[in-house]
Amino acid sequence: MTASPSGFDALAAGYDQDFGASAIGRIFRLRVQARLDACFHAGQKILELNCGTGEDAIHLALKGARVLATDESAAMLAVADRKVRAAGLAGLVELRPFAIEELGQLGPASFDGALSNLGGLNCVAELAPVGRDLARLLKPGAVFLGVIMGPLAAWEWVWFAARGPRPRVFRRLRAGGTPWRGKTIRYPSAFRAARAFGPGFAVRRISALGALVPGSYAEPWAARHPRALARLDRLERALSSAPPVWMLADHYILELVRRPLASRVGR
Repeated sequence: MTASPSGFDALAAGYDQDFGASAIGRIFRLRVQARLDACFHAGQKILELNCGTGEDAIHLALKGARVLATDESAAMLAVADRKVRAAGLAGLVELRPFAIEELGQLGPASFDGALSNLGGLNCVAELAPVGRDLARLLKPGAVFLGVIMGPLAAWEWVWFAARGPRPRVFRRLRAGGTPWRGKTIRYPSAFRAARAFGPGFAVRRISALGALVPGSYAEPWAARHPRALARLDRLERALSSAPPVWMLADHYILELVRRPLASRVGR
């Protein structure tokens, strides 16, 4: 399968510099990777959806995990491939082109865990089919970690209400989603996402990512106020699993556990 043209292709060349090297981007990345370290370990086989430029796949491989990293963007995968080879991790990271909606085409496999970072699932029209496909691919007890943009983002409301553009203030609440680069971005709540994955997965943990720390739109402010940003980060870490903090975050981290397979009825 080959990757099709994607709205993310144009972002690939500068993605690591624009996001990963930014003050807010580093906080988000390190926070997610802390959860990856808590959920996955050496020797496991992990499936990554929307892997982007491969940062999380490389992080997991450096910890000894084997990763099948997938993305719909050929440009993102090309960047990821260069980074994986430069790190000497080609034996642990396999890159494969396909979209999240094509997950059902993945052949027989048995993964110890899976992840989707930084809003990839927001590009999917329906989460329930993704949940069914993942339930087929993951072992009982396996963890799926999804980082999803929610509908209520307090920082975003305040920021754009004060600075504009005004149409962005309540974009996450727009019926039918928000158009972006040929896609429709939807903002499901954690409760809605958990229900969609519910037949195959149980909720283990929900935490905030960007509740007290602002989103990437505030990077100029963050660069000028590193101490304030660090204080907000420490406070958010302390409160991240408490409602309503994760309900008002830029993203929430939804950790799900694959339910046990139904027992066969005895003869």
